Order: sequence, then C-alpha cells, then structure tokens
Amino acid sequence: MHITPDMVVLWQWGPVQLNATIVFTWGVMALLVLASWLVTRRLSAEVRFSRWQNLLEVVVAGIGDQIREIGQQDPRRYLPFVGTLFLFIAVSNILIVLPGYVPPTGSLSTTAALGICVLVAVPVYGILQQGARAYLRQYVEPSVLMLPFNIMGELSRTLALALRLFGNVMSGTMIGAIIVAIAPLVFPLLMQALGLLIGLIQAYIFAVLAMVYIAAATLAHKTKGKNANP
Repeated sequence: MHITPDMVVLWQWGPVQLNATIVFTWGVMALLVLASWLVTRRLSAEVRFSRWQNLLEVVVAGIGDQIREIGQQDPRRYLPFVGTLFLFIAVSNILIVLPGYVPPTGSLSTTAALGICVLVAVPVYGILQQGARAYLRQYVEPSVLMLPFNIMGELSRTLALALRLFGNVMSGTMIGAIIVAIAPLVFPLLMQALGLLIGLIQAYIFAVLAMVYIAAATLAHKTKGKNANP
C-alpha cells in the first residue's frame, strides 16, 4: 500500500522521475479543460439549452452565491480563482471511482501547491482592494512588534490548509483500501460512496477557507472605516 501517489513511480530516467501525482494532476487538468471547452463551445441564451450548460450554470451560480455570502462582495473578481480550486479538488477526489486512479490531493506536494496559491492570492486580492500601503500596514498593527507574528500566522494557516486536505484524502484512501481488503464483497460500493461524499466536502471546505482568508484581507479596511465613524 502506498501512502502517497508520490511513491508510485511510473517512469524514471536517471534523477528524473514521473510519478502518479504528476500524471494524475495533469490528467485532471486536461479533463477540466476538455470538459470546459465541450460545455462552453455552444452556449445558448435561449429558454432551452443543453443539460450540460444547465449543470454548469448551477455550479457557477452556487459557487458565486457562496462567495457573495462569505465575502459580502461582488463574486465576479474571486469566482475564477475560488471556483478553480473547488473544481480541481472535487474532480480529483471524485475520480477515485476509476480503477487504478490515485487522487493527486493525497499528495502533500499537491496540497502544498494549492496552499501556496492561496497564500499568494490573499495579499494580491488585498492589495487590489485596499492598495499596497493600506494592506501591508495591517502587518504592523497595533505595533511593529507584531510583524513576525502576523507573518507566522499567514504561513501557519497555509500549512494547516495543505495538511488538512492531504490528511483527510490520504487517510480516507488508506482506510477504504484496508476495509475493502478485509471484506471485498461487502464494503466496496459503500466505501466508494463515502469517499465521493468526503471528497466533495473537502473541496468545499478548502474553497470556503480560501475565500474566508481573502475576505479577511479585502474587508479589513471597510471594518476599520466603520469603526472609525461614530
């Protein structure tokens, strides 16, 4: 049993390795690109449209509503980033129904990369909303002595975000494999259904936390402005 898809080496030439994490990550990205192209190539504004366009609109509208509820802002700026996070993680986890597939989200390198994306996106959106000076001033409030603690807080929550996703996906995969090995005729369908549910929940949690961090960075100046007014 492999703890992480990083350990499944599919091809190697000297120090260069091609492991399951890389293959399945690129496979998921290719699938998302292909599906997006197929669904959007014939978009229609008519009353009747394809079921795939209907599904796409439901997903996009649902993600937009969640962003609006969490961020209290127009979701259009954040929808591409947060929506991509959700769809990538969700599809990566859903594909466990395929034989031989190992979710790349069960690799710490993948979840760390997703966490770094959030780490970079938070100050980018914060600076776009507030300006560089106003955003960076938060790190030295209420005193410049808080600078190292605020930086450590940013890094630690990114690490927690990556470890949470990695731990939940990896442990779920291992537990499912153990139970299926013990009772292969009783639990496979149940474990697959449970794995799909957990995978979707983890995608939702990751996307929501990413939006919470972004909202905290972009709404800080509004909160301060309200507190300053009598």
